[in-house]
Amino acid sequence: DEPLREALVYSGVAGAGIANIGAAGNTGEVYALTPQENHRVDEAAVSGVENKAPVTAAIGMSLREAIGMAKDAARIGASAVMSHQPVDPFAAPSAQIDYFCNLADASPLPLVAYVRADGFNVDDMVRLAGHGNIAGIKFATPDLMLLSRAIAASDPAGALFVCGLAESWALSFTAAGARGFTSGLVNVAPQLSLAVHDALSKGDFAAARAIINRLEPFERMRTKFRNGANVTVVKEAVTHSGLDVGPVRVPGLPLLDQTDREELFRLLQGWEAAGDIHGHGDLRPSR
Repeated sequence: DEPLREALVYSGVAGAGIANIGAAGNTGEVYALTPQENHRVDEAAVSGVENKAPVTAAIGMSLREAIGMAKDAARIGASAVMSHQPVDPFAAPSAQIDYFCNLADASPLPLVAYVRADGFNVDDMVRLAGHGNIAGIKFATPDLMLLSRAIAASDPAGALFVCGLAESWALSFTAAGARGFTSGLVNVAPQLSLAVHDALSKGDFAAARAIINRLEPFERMRTKFRNGANVTVVKEAVTHSGLDVGPVRVPGLPLLDQTDREELFRLLQGWEAAGDIHGHGDLRPSR
């Protein structure tokens, strides 16, 4: 039962204490899903989380579709929505900011603007951060100069700048002024991710760095094939833990090759031996 499997994943993440649950996540397979399928994922997230944490639903596509998806997300009980900037090879940076702002104007829920492209400037970021219905900016480009300048120029009471490049970049982003980070690892080893967050919250960069060094092989593997393995590594790790979530849809890499899969499983087995992750028991599939 696919909705049940999805709900189990979200239930595990929420039960571990993750502060905000991203359904489909925009980095996930949202662009390979139909609107109806995306809606089912959002429903599974709301059901699985059971009010333990806010649910941020993934939206996107054309502006009209995104607005409709935001309204659907509000109807099923999501707390916020997140949209990637339009995935269009001919998009103008200023018009991508217009997309976010127009979407935020029409959305009944707060918007997280997922910024993952070059070409934006400080004024663009300030404009996003100052919009009354944009709650956060998932900053997912390694341009730390732009990030630090944008944070300095933005109203501190405006949108929150969040590290959008997961644990590996969280330390550098925190030093630049970002707060928190997004994570795919939480689907597999939420306690490790929480340990990074706790160390950064305390300003203990040495402790955070030590944990991040342990996670680095996992995150590095996700960057293979121009980040085409980003979701693949997470899904194969979840399946290894005992909950078969299937392959990734194209254009993402459907499955890891045997060499990468064995490397991933060795890493996971090391974490299991250290007590950092726990499987899903009798849901483990045969492989």
